[in-house]
Amino acid sequence: MKDLSDLIIEFYERLSSWEHSVVEESGISLPQMHTIEILGGNESIRMKDLASKMGVTTGTLTVTIDRLEKRGLVKRIPNPGDRRSYVIRLTESGRKEYEKHSQYHYELTKECTGEFTESDINSFQEYLRRFMKNI
Repeated sequence: MKDLSDLIIEFYERLSSWEHSVVEESGISLPQMHTIEILGGNESIRMKDLASKMGVTTGTLTVTIDRLEKRGLVKRIPNPGDRRSYVIRLTESGRKEYEKHSQYHYELTKECTGEFTESDINSFQEYLRRFMKNI
């Protein structure tokens, strides 16, 4: 089990290092890019729900959203279901950043699994799903 633990840590560190290098080139901070990634998978989302998905407070998220809004990557829209709150949505520029970053992830995955068979990929996906259910 210790070997697996060490391998998971090494995997995380390598992936994190890769992520930092890719994000650094874009001029967007890693927390900002994580925000864009979550928004890219949602048409629009309430600040409270976005903060929950990211594991941060709404206060911390507000700073990130302010910076992304200044860059024209997100916009706040009055929540149609609750006049006291806003939903966050990617702008067209934000959507382009999301798609570009998603393409980087796709290419990395393709490169890292180049020697995998289709059966290997299916098994790996299943193992990851089962693993992540416990995190």
